Amino acid sequence: MRKRISSLQNELIKFTYSLQNKSRVRKKEELFVVEGIRESLLALESGFSFRHWLVCEDIALESDVQELERLSHSKAETEAPVAEWVSISTKVYQHLAHRKTTEGVIGIASSRNRSLRDLSLGRNPLILVAEASEKPGNIGALLRTADAANLDAVIIANPRTDLFNPNIIRSSVGCVFTQNVTTASTDEIISFLKSNRIAILAAALNDKSIPYFNADYSKATAIVLGTEDAGLSKMWLDQANELIKIPMEGKIDSLNVSVSGAILIFEAKRQRAWSK
Repeated sequence: MRKRISSLQNELIKFTYSLQNKSRVRKKEELFVVEGIRESLLALESGFSFRHWLVCEDIALESDVQELERLSHSKAETEAPVAEWVSISTKVYQHLAHRKTTEGVIGIASSRNRSLRDLSLGRNPLILVAEASEKPGNIGALLRTADAANLDAVIIANPRTDLFNPNIIRSSVGCVFTQNVTTASTDEIISFLKSNRIAILAAALNDKSIPYFNADYSKATAIVLGTEDAGLSKMWLDQANELIKIPMEGKIDSLNVSVSGAILIFEAKRQRAWSK
């Protein structure tokens, strides 16, 4: 029998709400909130441990909850405490949920503080770097593309939001959990790439840029993207092995960063598949 919470003034409910809405609380507590069955399953399958599960039994399917319980017990780290399962009222769920279609399940999980040295790279890595991304939707879309292309790593340079922002989790459809992802400063990332002999291909609207399909992605490569309004910082432009661009034949001169990323990433995948 699960403990039931129906008051918005309950301390766990107020704490969960603050985790949902305040980055500083997530960073201080090293916890974050996951909504939805698919996202929760991906987090569990990727080894994240959960402290609490809040279940709205008027909405959640018992079969989904049972699957979460099974995975929660089998995937959690041995030293992690056993997650507490709590029943919440529909009123409480609607107060907490950012979306109305998250199947009545909200989890509180422990975050991971990965660094560049924690990245596990293959022999010929393909990496995506996004500098100063601030729109969670763009970061989420890039993570979905990275998952689809099975990239070796995703690195966010000079991030303006934390990776466990609820909107990043939502827009990535949980791919923030499936990816080898970390954050660092631009100079740290450039040093890391150069020390690992990873070529830097920087997307830029520049007179020196070559069409993206003329670049060589077959060796260890980092595809680097900037923001839509400002592009990449001068450091990337100066340190890049090659500047690349997507030729534009219409009236505008740029694409959404997530669309640009997908074009470049799958050109790299095409070249690598054909080179085998």
